[in-house]
Amino acid sequence: MTKELRRLSILMLVMFLALFASTSWIQVIQADELAANPENRRSLYDSYEVQRGSIIASGAAIASSVPSDDLYSWQRVYTDAAMWAPVTGYINPVLNSATNIELAMNQELSGTAGSQFFSRVERIFTGQPPRGSNVVLSLDADVQRAAYEALGDLQGGIIAIEPATGRILAMVTSPSYDTNVLASHDTDAVNAAYDALVADPGKPLSDRAIGGDLNPPGSTFKLVVASAALASGDYTPQSTLPNPATYQLPQSSSIVHNASGGTCGGGDTVTLADALRLSCNIPFAELAVELGDTAIREEAEKYGFNQPFELPLKSTPSGYPRTIQDDAQTALSGFGQGQVTATPLQMAMVSAGIANGGMVMNPRMVDRVIGPDLSVQKTFDDTEFGRALDATLADELVTMMVANVSDGAASGARIDGVDVAGKTGTAENTGDEPYTLWFTGFAPAQNPEVAVAVVVEDGGRQGQSGSGNTIAAPIAKKVMEAVLGK
Repeated sequence: MTKELRRLSILMLVMFLALFASTSWIQVIQADELAANPENRRSLYDSYEVQRGSIIASGAAIASSVPSDDLYSWQRVYTDAAMWAPVTGYINPVLNSATNIELAMNQELSGTAGSQFFSRVERIFTGQPPRGSNVVLSLDADVQRAAYEALGDLQGGIIAIEPATGRILAMVTSPSYDTNVLASHDTDAVNAAYDALVADPGKPLSDRAIGGDLNPPGSTFKLVVASAALASGDYTPQSTLPNPATYQLPQSSSIVHNASGGTCGGGDTVTLADALRLSCNIPFAELAVELGDTAIREEAEKYGFNQPFELPLKSTPSGYPRTIQDDAQTALSGFGQGQVTATPLQMAMVSAGIANGGMVMNPRMVDRVIGPDLSVQKTFDDTEFGRALDATLADELVTMMVANVSDGAASGARIDGVDVAGKTGTAENTGDEPYTLWFTGFAPAQNPEVAVAVVVEDGGRQGQSGSGNTIAAPIAKKVMEAVLGK
């Protein structure tokens, strides 16, 4: 071999190795990033050409693919579609779109994730048709059904979480919709159905459990204020607060009242524990001003306020104002009014964090990904968001929350033979608009198995007559009973 030919051979080898390395980097290392890029439609197109993996809850498929006689090869089919809609979402070639788990786990379901590269190569060599992997959810089908039926046709949302792990056990929103209609390959029918859902004033496409138009959390936010008070070291459950029948907001002509219209129990003062048990607004407004806006914001953010979470569905951040509020606005924040907004996911995280000894876990709703050959391709670990409260102080707050249910304003959540910890909320909106009704809590109070948050919008159809205790708390009770097997 001549010197020139040897040099040319070496150059060709180097070029081949560079090309091999480059393509391998793109197909393996960058595969997930490229597939997730919204400008790259190839991943979505590919998902219509393969038998898409199933979405599984409690061992049964709630979304699966069946053969189709049209150009898309496969038709997506959903079980108990309206009940699971906020979880599964839908995928549709006609709309060229996907939502919820169908979107968030599209790479795994369509078999295009980087972790599935060698599985794809193996199927090519063995002549097997391409198939996606199955996504196994953390959600419990029995708990999901209990939540769905308990909420019924009321407008609102529910989240149930395992406090120690962050695993989501149920996610329900109402009104909902039939995902099968939006998975149809009939272009005219799908477009008509989608337009009708968008135009529906009830906003059935809005996931009220983790997003949508956020509501003020009302008195459920008193848990965050109480947490900030205990964390400050200046307050205990027996610390006393002023107990007037009315309270004029600082530098304002606005007057705050307790729900009772009078003082918070008898006496000139009331303990922090009793103010929470009776859900009195005035003591918490005064307490918020004493603590200061910054302390409350910092405590709220320890529970997850002002931050989105990927479950892998992306939640809308619950909001506590980032800019310094004046004392009047801080007082309103003390009982969850003013500019404070929250999702059920966020308020469930507050309860779950307290239940878990003050440690807040990152919420998640996927346990593992299973390949067509039943091999476990990917698992998802429990992870900590951060500590919101010292464990000893969290125990004190648990005791206060148990009193709310056993002998206070959250009695609608009582379960025979079980200590339930909870907090209700009846949030006011503008003018004569219906109240927004809340409950958040957990059970059993010791060694908790589930934390729940319920929001019912539009006053539960009772305008300003309904309350969190009479409407939201009994709904949460049914969800907790489903987890506990009561």
